[in-house]
Amino acid sequence: MTVTDTAAARARLLEIIREKAIVHGRVTLSSGKEADYYVDLRRISLDGEAAPLVGIVMRELTKDLTYAAVGGLTLGADPVATSMLHAAAAAGERLDAFVVRKAGKAHGLQQRIEGPSITGRQVLVVEDTTTTGASPLAAVEAAREDGAEVVAVATIADRATGAGDRITAEAGVEYRYAFSLEELGLA
Repeated sequence: MTVTDTAAARARLLEIIREKAIVHGRVTLSSGKEADYYVDLRRISLDGEAAPLVGIVMRELTKDLTYAAVGGLTLGADPVATSMLHAAAAAGERLDAFVVRKAGKAHGLQQRIEGPSITGRQVLVVEDTTTTGASPLAAVEAAREDGAEVVAVATIADRATGAGDRITAEAGVEYRYAFSLEELGLA
């Protein structure tokens, strides 16, 4: 993948987000907070054209970090992680994905984290977007409880609501985002 390819992927992804994922109007977010717009990134992270771009852009965002697996709290993190897994495979590299359940299963192996084992591995926690930081923080905690070393938290879009500062302060890891509110035309 060349620099031009990643720049083109980033530009096209931003265009798709602006076209398909931004919904204007009063909404209540999962955090309970109200906003005048909603950035529905599942409209792009599950879109046949945009999902591969998510993987390219998020891998570019975190290319200086070392990690063997990527994942986070279900559901927002799942398509981001799998997009990154597929982008790595397309580049001839290996990257595993994992899913953090909101609660442990009461049956089967009763695991909170699904996928290849992350015990003893460096992992990246991802999210589509976060308002309070609660979902990535829960994923960081679960990954650490499972014996993983969390290297950072990365999200597609930052809502500029202080989540990054909270994640850095409470989890002690770096927070990164691919697109700011300004880039999305929301600030």
